[in-house]
Amino acid sequence: MVKKPAAEPSAVADFETSLDQLEQLVEKMEHGEMSLEESLAAYERGVGLYRRCQQALEQAELRVRLLTDPDAPDRSEPFPGTVDGDG
Repeated sequence: MVKKPAAEPSAVADFETSLDQLEQLVEKMEHGEMSLEESLAAYERGVGLYRRCQQALEQAELRVRLLTDPDAPDRSEPFPGTVDGDG
């Protein structure tokens, strides 16, 4: 019997995990008990987590656009409040 390789986490699961880690990191940094070196490392980690969250959100938006109009996703309107939207 052939085993299936472990499935990669979905963008939503990755987003939730990254967001949870980011929230924990921010809480730890807010206590102010970290050294400068630890703070810089935490900040770098936070930026990476933020970027992963942003990428997951962009993928989710693209999926919604493709579901809304699979033949022309570029014609779909951006979500309100996004950078390219009118907010």
